[in-house]
Amino acid sequence: MQIIDTKLAAVKILEPKVFGDDRGFFLESWNRQAFEEHGLPGSFVQDNHSRSSQGVLRGLHYQIKNPQGKLVRVTQGEVFDVAVDMRRSSDQFGQWVGVLLSESNKRQLWVPPGFAHGFYVVSESADFQYKCTDYYSPDFERSLQWNDPAVGVEWPIIEGTDPLLAAKDAAGLPLDQCDTFD
Repeated sequence: MQIIDTKLAAVKILEPKVFGDDRGFFLESWNRQAFEEHGLPGSFVQDNHSRSSQGVLRGLHYQIKNPQGKLVRVTQGEVFDVAVDMRRSSDQFGQWVGVLLSESNKRQLWVPPGFAHGFYVVSESADFQYKCTDYYSPDFERSLQWNDPAVGVEWPIIEGTDPLLAAKDAAGLPLDQCDTFD
């Protein structure tokens, strides 16, 4: 596995070794020992899988208590995946990084606890899978406004369309009104 740094020091792109031939491919999507050797978490408590259609934007979500680290990947389709630093003590507070994740590039993104996370579906549909370091706690879930100009995420929104948002995402708060981490 290759670990690639992003402009946010704590967020990492992971490129697995892919072994393929005319029959298909094999890759190791998670290995506790390898992750721990790279300083990444060796323990996850929950796996999630979502399917979304083109133009869906999910996020930017985080849990103010029981924060979740997430190892995310796309097994069908393509998404633009985003992490935003929500840690006030960080010199990168409020900054974001975006990465294309797809079934063809097989990349994964490590989004640590203390970051808001979301994605926009670029392809016709996408299957999005992720491992979490803590359990989902709906009472502590928060949403950062997906298009807050203070954060300035450059989403690749399909021209002439608006993203398809859940009600909780449409009601996301701007960064200066969000609950944040110390």
